[in-house]
Amino acid sequence: MTTSNILSLPFRKSTQISLSGSIKQYILHKYDQHPDMFRHDLDTIDSLRRDAINVHEAHPSGIKKLQIYAGQLVWMGGKFPIDIGAEFTWYPALGYHTEHPLVHNNLKYELMNILYNLAAMYSQLAIASNRGSTEGLKTAASWFSQAAGVLTHMKNEVLPELRIANPPDDMDEATLESLIQLFLAQSQECFWQKAVMDGYKDGSIAKLAARVSDLYNLAGEAAMKSEAISSAWIHHTSAKHHHFAAAAQFRASRDCLEKRKYGEEIARLTDAVACVNEGLRECKGGYLNKVVIEDLTGLKKRVEEELKRAEKDNDMLFLQLVPPKSELKILERANMAIARIPPQVANPYEFFGDHAEFGPALFTKLVPFAVHVAVSIYEERRDRLVNNNIVAELETLTGKLHQILSSLNLPGSLQALEKPLGLPGTLVQHAEEIRQGDALNRLQRGFGDIEKLCASDRAVFEEGKTLLAAEEEEDRNLRLEFGKQRWTRPESRADPSRDGGAKLWNQAAEIEGYFASSTSSDAVVRDKYAAVKETLAILAGPDRGIMDFIPNSRRAEIPESLKPALGRLRGAYNDLLRLESRRRKRVEGLTARSRADDIKGDILAETARLERTYPSTPIATAHFEDFFEKRLDSLYESDVAAVEKELADQEKLMADLQRANQEFEAQKRSIGDKGNHDREKALQKLDNAYYKYKEIVSNVEVGRKFYNDLSRIVEQFRTQVRQWVNARRKEARMLEEELSMPPLSSLQIQQQQAPPQQSYQAPGPTSYFMNPPQPQSIRQAVHSPPAEAHIQSWADNVPQQQPKPMPPIAPVASMQGTWMPDMGIKFAPSPAGGANPQGGQVDNPSAKGKNTWEAASGIRFG
Repeated sequence: MTTSNILSLPFRKSTQISLSGSIKQYILHKYDQHPDMFRHDLDTIDSLRRDAINVHEAHPSGIKKLQIYAGQLVWMGGKFPIDIGAEFTWYPALGYHTEHPLVHNNLKYELMNILYNLAAMYSQLAIASNRGSTEGLKTAASWFSQAAGVLTHMKNEVLPELRIANPPDDMDEATLESLIQLFLAQSQECFWQKAVMDGYKDGSIAKLAARVSDLYNLAGEAAMKSEAISSAWIHHTSAKHHHFAAAAQFRASRDCLEKRKYGEEIARLTDAVACVNEGLRECKGGYLNKVVIEDLTGLKKRVEEELKRAEKDNDMLFLQLVPPKSELKILERANMAIARIPPQVANPYEFFGDHAEFGPALFTKLVPFAVHVAVSIYEERRDRLVNNNIVAELETLTGKLHQILSSLNLPGSLQALEKPLGLPGTLVQHAEEIRQGDALNRLQRGFGDIEKLCASDRAVFEEGKTLLAAEEEEDRNLRLEFGKQRWTRPESRADPSRDGGAKLWNQAAEIEGYFASSTSSDAVVRDKYAAVKETLAILAGPDRGIMDFIPNSRRAEIPESLKPALGRLRGAYNDLLRLESRRRKRVEGLTARSRADDIKGDILAETARLERTYPSTPIATAHFEDFFEKRLDSLYESDVAAVEKELADQEKLMADLQRANQEFEAQKRSIGDKGNHDREKALQKLDNAYYKYKEIVSNVEVGRKFYNDLSRIVEQFRTQVRQWVNARRKEARMLEEELSMPPLSSLQIQQQQAPPQQSYQAPGPTSYFMNPPQPQSIRQAVHSPPAEAHIQSWADNVPQQQPKPMPPIAPVASMQGTWMPDMGIKFAPSPAGGANPQGGQVDNPSAKGKNTWEAASGIRFG
């Protein structure tokens, strides 16, 4: 205990660790930014921690060191997970296990310890203040209030997020509550002492003292629930509670004296004496320090003197009734102590900046891993929106357009009339595009690429599937060998573990479906190509070949009656061509715009906003959902709406085209024009081949992309299968070894033999007959060579040993003089002449004529 009548909190101590090393490893494995980008920040965080944990003296300079490091820890909580990989080691400051360190991989645990030391710093500065002056008392009260404020912040804000099942004893909720009330009580005590020093009225001082007593009582009640608060502190708070209860009643009695309430004065002084006596009872056991005892003793002496005087005066002069304690009015309370959380602790973000108190926040340029995931999610949603909801819909409209044109025999019927001789201009353009694109070889290369990709994907998949089948066969054989009741692990296809057999076999079936679907689609595309291959070869050839394929019309001029219908049909057809051209440019522009849509800058700005708004919440991908929706709507909503307009425009133009074509065909029939039918058919066939080529090119690109995507799926499948099969085989070996172990009944323990250099020593008579050796043991002792003890156990990887066969037992008549196990042990008597039954002499001459066995004579079996 200290020599002061108030308490302070000791510092928790820590060991040096490389926090920067853990942060560097986390950045290296979880982010796509290199740790060298943050070299200055990594050095700074180590320096800040080193300064903070070395604060062990009560000096105001240590406050800033602790506050800065605590603020950076709070900021880092939004950048890194709580379990960053650093093992923080701290020694408790209170309790009975201060020599046993506690280690946790937990940033909040580190923050709790730093804030704990900050509260300890405030409490020790309060103790060190000069409480002999009013200014010193005000300073001490302020330090205690800030200590209580830091502990309150720890209890309400940090402890619920600690994620430790059993917090350290000196930082659990009960302990923190007790310390909060203790420091508030000591702050209130400073205000009480200042009021006494400044000569406040007794009534005001009584109110202050009553509140001090209440706070000490709350501190003691909470301390009883704590495992860390010592008995000395509990007795201290109890003594102080009674001390200030007595002080409050004493000051109230003086107020009664001033107001001439002599009976109430005596009642309050009587209660004050009772409270002081309760406080002095805490002295038992030597828990209270000298200063507290002196305070109580001095108060008791003064109160008793005042009580004597008051009783004498009342008995002789005033003669007022003394009310019982139950009728006394409860004293009012004047609370001056408030837990004040320093703003640097409550809102550390406001103190970061290039010229701010804490300096710049560390790792500000580190993009949280969730942001990288969010960028990928946005790009995937953007591409799906553009490709599936816009581009694919427009391409579907264009495909329907060409189907209808082909069914109407357009533009062949127009070109046959408008260009009865030679080649139409659009056909020449199509043929030139086919030649420049090397159409036939391009398609052949595309089909070859698809075959190679498909074969590669199929080989990887089959390798994984073969491993699955092999493991299943191995498991089936072992199950047959050991039986279902002993071989208890799940079957291969029923293994429910994560990435286990059940999931892998289902995944294999799913991939088989992918291959079946793609093979069918590949066949359809090849059939399309086979249907137009010869026609494409004509288009890819010279103009002479195309002219030979297209017959010239016998009619060189268009009849006048047909020209109006032809003009209307040509106009409607050109409108559709312009619609298609405009649509193609829209798709090209949209594709280019989506590729240039870089969200990184904007999402970093959104991340910074989220970090400012929710500083203590780690960034997650779910936080960007609203941001994604707003951005996609602003950039692509007009294009999605344009699809509906394109559909309406196309239907209107198609209706106009069909009416014009009906009129045109009717006019042709009326004039009996059949001479250009063959030319019209040839032109239409070439035009259809061109558009079919464009469709096949698109199909080939889709197929190539499909197999490239599938390659990642089958690679992942094969990797998971390898890992699972290896784990299953290892598990099978262990289970097989366990089931192959010998039963317990077959385990043997061989008798340990004496070392070869020592001769057999016969036991003494008493031990021999109390613990007679067994026949087999004696046989081993007499006939077996010395050997070290060997214990066969399950750990020995050797085949089960069989007992050696026993030699056959011969009839007793034929084995006279030979000891057998069923004969027992007999000691030969001393025959006359000193001869033994075998005719030998007794080794010990002193044994002659005696039936007593002597140890020195050895053992003879008769």
